[in-house]
Amino acid sequence: MKQISIIILLVYVMSSSSCKKEGLLSPLPQTSIIDSFAFDTPDRIINQVRALYANLKNGQFYGGRYLIYNDIRAEEFLNQLTNGVTGYGTWNFALTNTAQEVQGLWSQAFYVINTANVFLDGMELKGRKVVSDSLAQDYIAEARFIRALSFYSLLQLYARPYFDGNGSKPGLPLRLKGNKSIQDYSMERSTVAQVYDQIINDLNFAETNLPLTYGSDALNTSRAHRNTAIAIKTRVYMSMQRYDKVIEEANKIVNNGPVSEAPSGVKHKLEPDITAVFAAPYTSKESIMSMPMSADEVPGTQNQLAYYYSPTSGQGGIGNGEYALNPDGIIGNTGWTATDKRRNFVYTSANGRKWLTKYKVRNPFTDWVPVIRYSEVLLNLSEALVRSTNTVDARAVALLNEVRKRSDASTTLAPADFDEMVAALLTERRIEFLGEGRRSPDLLRLGLTIPGKAAVVAVPSTDIKYIWPISAAELLLNSKMIDNK
Repeated sequence: MKQISIIILLVYVMSSSSCKKEGLLSPLPQTSIIDSFAFDTPDRIINQVRALYANLKNGQFYGGRYLIYNDIRAEEFLNQLTNGVTGYGTWNFALTNTAQEVQGLWSQAFYVINTANVFLDGMELKGRKVVSDSLAQDYIAEARFIRALSFYSLLQLYARPYFDGNGSKPGLPLRLKGNKSIQDYSMERSTVAQVYDQIINDLNFAETNLPLTYGSDALNTSRAHRNTAIAIKTRVYMSMQRYDKVIEEANKIVNNGPVSEAPSGVKHKLEPDITAVFAAPYTSKESIMSMPMSADEVPGTQNQLAYYYSPTSGQGGIGNGEYALNPDGIIGNTGWTATDKRRNFVYTSANGRKWLTKYKVRNPFTDWVPVIRYSEVLLNLSEALVRSTNTVDARAVALLNEVRKRSDASTTLAPADFDEMVAALLTERRIEFLGEGRRSPDLLRLGLTIPGKAAVVAVPSTDIKYIWPISAAELLLNSKMIDNK
């Protein structure tokens, strides 16, 4: 794990399979190409694009821990081992600036942002002359998409939600230029709104310039294309409570037919059987973006989703039994029927505890990690339609039921009014995205109290613990940085 925060003595890591961080501090690792050569050939440029994705799916970030932290800080899971290395401080809201998760995720996310920035700088300086204009725009759009996703993800943990002051609270250092050497690192925090503006700017560019589709289902799932950028924009605008914009974006990839489908580009739609989404080959049309894993590319020790959520082999599982499901959480909701196919992801071990088995591949834990699915776009659109008018309309109810009836054909949801509809939507999100890192962002975007669990008390939106402290390494290295308070 890097402990040097964002000051990166950057030498490009050019392995087409993964980015070996141990080479970063060596003068010229065998798997690296120094800056003067990095943009000399098309192969070297595409390998840098691959490295951007490899850095994004690092176990400290989208390879596992980003999703895990956003789930375990909410109410659906109960910690079993009190292990400080595997998120115990996040679960019980006992984080400090020096906590492993606070420093590790900040460092990795800004590392991804910096490598994207260095790549963008290099493309403008040299890369555009090496590959065609259209290919250069594709690669630049991928880098800007990855940068936008990284900034957005940091905001969900380290900054006040947008609703608090309409984005006026301190956000993040908005680093948009690559840092390749030790230099003045000081930068003030931009406001939350300014960071969101940059995220939208990057995603708009990505939408315009990304390919409509790639040559295989695997690439359509693991690399950003036009509809990926649109889908993420629906998530971003939900976090900003810009429901008019959620509707505008979602309508680009959700038709008005009885069965929702993207009308162009990758033809996203719901998989008939949700269990197939979380099984090999992980490339259904529902999986808009996932982080691919293989025997050669794994999240790393104590980062893997199945390691956290599955019980030990002695209890019939494949993991380490870190977090069991909370019986007072969503699995105890009587509206989630026993015949719902998503109940297949809940396993009861011999000791009576219940566990999430959505991720089921044994060590080395090569389940692909979901980033965004088409079901989220449908539920985003449904909620935005309701919240934009404070009424319940037929299309919103139809979208909600499309997600529910895919897994529970015997149930038809019929909310009577606005409050019932919103409650049904939030419940559906808790069921549908259990273990996918959506619960905490959903609570924070709406300013809702983070419910208590076991001996951990509830955390209202006014509490300092509602968001994470800033990394101690950042505060040390950036003289203009201020902590959350």
